[in-house]
Amino acid sequence: MGMIERAAWLGAVFVTSAAIAATPGADAFAAPGTVIHNRYDGVTNDLLTAGLGKSGLGSPVSPATTFADPLKPTAEELRKLAIYNNYRALVDPTAAGGYGTLYGPNVRADGTITTSEGLIAGDEYIVFDSDGGKNVTLMVQAPDSFDPKNACIVTAPSSGSRGIYGAIATAGEWALKHNCAVAYTDKGSGTGADDLQNGIVNLIRGEAVPVAQAGDDAIFQAELSPSQLADFNAQWPNRFAFKHAHSRQNPEKDWGKNVLASIRFAFHVLASKYGNGVISKRNTLVIASSVSNGGGASVRAVEQDTEHLIDGVAVGEPNVNPVFLPVFTIQQGASAPLRNHSRPLIDYITLVNVFQGCANAAPANKTAPFNLLPSPARCASLKSLGLLRAATTDDQATEAQKIINDFGILAEQNLVQPGYWAFDVSRSISVTYANAYGRVSVADNLCAFSLGATSLGKPAPLPAVSEAQLFGTSNGIPTTAGVDIVNNAAPGGPAKDAISTPDQNLTGALCLRSVGIGKDAVTGVSFGTPDPRRAFARRISDGVEEILANGRLNRVPAVFVTGRNDGILPPNFASRAYYGLNKTLEGANSPLRYYEITNAHHLDTLNQIQGYGALFNPLHRYYIQALDLMYDHLKNKRPLPPSQVVRTTPRGPGAPPITLANVPPILQAPAAGNLIAFTPGHLFIPE
Repeated sequence: MGMIERAAWLGAVFVTSAAIAATPGADAFAAPGTVIHNRYDGVTNDLLTAGLGKSGLGSPVSPATTFADPLKPTAEELRKLAIYNNYRALVDPTAAGGYGTLYGPNVRADGTITTSEGLIAGDEYIVFDSDGGKNVTLMVQAPDSFDPKNACIVTAPSSGSRGIYGAIATAGEWALKHNCAVAYTDKGSGTGADDLQNGIVNLIRGEAVPVAQAGDDAIFQAELSPSQLADFNAQWPNRFAFKHAHSRQNPEKDWGKNVLASIRFAFHVLASKYGNGVISKRNTLVIASSVSNGGGASVRAVEQDTEHLIDGVAVGEPNVNPVFLPVFTIQQGASAPLRNHSRPLIDYITLVNVFQGCANAAPANKTAPFNLLPSPARCASLKSLGLLRAATTDDQATEAQKIINDFGILAEQNLVQPGYWAFDVSRSISVTYANAYGRVSVADNLCAFSLGATSLGKPAPLPAVSEAQLFGTSNGIPTTAGVDIVNNAAPGGPAKDAISTPDQNLTGALCLRSVGIGKDAVTGVSFGTPDPRRAFARRISDGVEEILANGRLNRVPAVFVTGRNDGILPPNFASRAYYGLNKTLEGANSPLRYYEITNAHHLDTLNQIQGYGALFNPLHRYYIQALDLMYDHLKNKRPLPPSQVVRTTPRGPGAPPITLANVPPILQAPAAGNLIAFTPGHLFIPE
């Protein structure tokens, strides 16, 4: 990596940067590069909370307010900021929502609520794996409570496009509380930004430095020649490239491989730490885990695990894109069976991205939480293109919502999605994944989109403080950390996409849908040879083929938990579809259990916002149970409960503090009416 070995006191934490020596004969796995080792004492700093404790993580006051020099934060300060923001992004950090009672650093592994701040002492090891020409970050946390005689490793690939601490609140917290080592990876899609105008990139621990200083040690640098970079900056100043979107590697195809690499690194670290022959696969329990993209990465890892490293899988709302098999249908309650399940993410997310702005205006959605951006203009434009037929805005919006639901997206998602739209969720995913799947260069400005900070809606330099702290604040997928999605083709010049036209840039949304599905989204006609979208569509199609899950878990026991109201990864295309595929392929040998939770959606953190908390309960509660069940199954041979719907009770108006009555457990013997049933050709989900 070229990093200078050094030893320095940072606060009260001694930090060393040196390669870990392998124990001869004990370590079957080598470190992929120079390892940075940090020791945390559990008093002034720690593995789980970066010294903030339960109170600090729950506080709305960012630790950035305490930085000695906000323009030059240290690596430890950036780590603290990253842990703070990533933790709060994955769970509802309010007491009323369950923080401090159902989950949180002060809640012990057995569920006991304590007055402790929950700091956990131990060692942290971080390294780049540069296999394949890109820097994938791997990290292992080994708590002092790790017991070699009861050795366990839990994988924690980052959710979303987050950086290396992107699963700290989920798999990280559970593992550390259960005395397990944690194997993290950013999956090659984690936070890494390239300020193309100013030549600033991030190092492995987040410091923002000039490209020349970083060299090969940058998390990410765009592949542009000096002349290409100069031309791009001249035409499109103040733009950024981001690792997930612009690495040109289609990182998702390697997510399973990255998880397996993190497990090998964990074995290397533990064998080196505990001595010759003490740690081996024979005496170490390995659970593949995490949520969302991280959960999908762990599922892909077990599909690809030819070394039999993984003993069990427990994931929440996994982003899996299962291969489509037309031999089974999915039915919820008395609704018609769905045949067109298992659609890939690029298909359903670009559809939502086209119609949701209009659907927000439907009378049935007007009370949806955070419904800030209904767009009658989007409805009118869709009508003018023949994509809607109704005459009035209300009817057009209702028609748009029906198109979304008829596609296979559940009606339970409808009240969630307007708030997601306000946070640019479908827009951000559509832009990022289209670029990623197609291995598109940042210089191509796919569908006239670029990424950059804005001021008064126009591209502008990112404030220096924001750039210096970006590693600790970014989720890796703009809109984030002050970097917006820009419509380069906006009338009057480039502008922030969401406000660039009266109809919220329907043209750009239709372009992304067209290249995502391989034909013109308005006419339904395949692209002709002169159409520049044709080449991008083919590349995206090839990229999607590379990331499809095969549905074979190879008899490794697995648990999925998913919220029925998931507005990002609809169950019919992800969890339900994968469950049906696995049952079809592995039949009676299928090791998979699926628990679908009512009144739960994809982004628990939004439950702290007025409206969401009244309607929705934390899926995180059931993710913890999934890990508990899997651990008990592997350690004590206790059978996993059957697949079932778990019916929760919303907190109701005013969102009073949550209680156990709101979130009943997954049951070993659920009522017959809650059992999920698979028979050959048919997956039945109770209403």
